[in-house]
This record gives sequence, structure tokens and C-alpha cells, in this order.
Amino acid sequence: MNDMNGRDDRDDRDDGARDDEAFDDEEFDHGSLEEELREAAAILDPVPAELRQLAVEAYALHDLDAKIAELTFDSLVDAIPVRGAVDVPRMLTFHSGGLTVDVEVTAHGLMGQLLPPQPASIEVLDGPRAGAALTADDMGRFTSEAPPAGPFALRLRTGGDVVVTEWLRA
Repeated sequence: MNDMNGRDDRDDRDDGARDDEAFDDEEFDHGSLEEELREAAAILDPVPAELRQLAVEAYALHDLDAKIAELTFDSLVDAIPVRGAVDVPRMLTFHSGGLTVDVEVTAHGLMGQLLPPQPASIEVLDGPRAGAALTADDMGRFTSEAPPAGPFALRLRTGGDVVVTEWLRA
């Protein structure tokens, strides 16, 4: 807008300057945005009821016959801290019937052993996608060079049995 001298009051501003403050990501409510996006998707492209029902039924049967391996030791909770120790691996022990699974989780990956020693195929579950496939040797030892990034569980197939550990946050 021009003032009485014919000057445009927009000329006093720097071209790159903005009236509002810089965007602050810490103050932004991500939960609210996610909720709004979910509502929009539900309105514009809803999941058919039949597909939702099939997904629920398929998930319910996913590991129907699997045995649950209960967490019996977690070094974050049960171990006595050592003064001056840094980057200490997290030690986990799971039990299911006659099977024990010892797992060491570090920033460089995980390694473990099945007791009694036996070969097995192991899957690291870390979300809805299929996880890393590992193999336990005849001594029951297994390793993964990729550390779990978030909540994870292990699915073990030993002979005809399927054992799934409890879910834990890495």
C-alpha cells in the first residue's frame, strides 16, 4: 500500500524476511497432524470392512501354535550395575518349556545361544515387515550384525516347534 509520499511500505522489508517466526519443530504437534491424516484417509479411502475382517482373522491365526518364551532375566532390570562400565551389552534370557534362549543386544547387533544346543531358524521381528532371518548352528549359536531399532521379538523354529519371545524395546 502506498503512503502519502508515494512509497510502498513493502519496500522497507527484506525480500527473504517473513512476518511470522521461524518454524519450530519442537512446538509442532505431530500427534494432531497424524490424527487429521488418519481421519482424511478414513473418509477419502476407507478400508473395506471385509478386508479389515480378513486381516484380523489372519493375524489371530499367525502364530496360533507358537509357544511363548517368557522373559526371565533382563540386565537392565535384574543386573547389579558396575561402576565405570560403559556401553554394557543388554543381556536377556527367555524360557519356554525345556528351551532357554540367551541373547546379548549391543549397538553392533545381537548374538545368542539356544540351550539345549540345537539348530534352528530364527526371525528377528521388528514390526509388520518380515524381519532378519538368522540360523542357529548345531551348538545353538546365532548372530545378527544389525541391531534391533525399536521393539523386537524373536521367532524360533526348532524341529516342529515354533517359539516366540516376548516383545521388548531395544
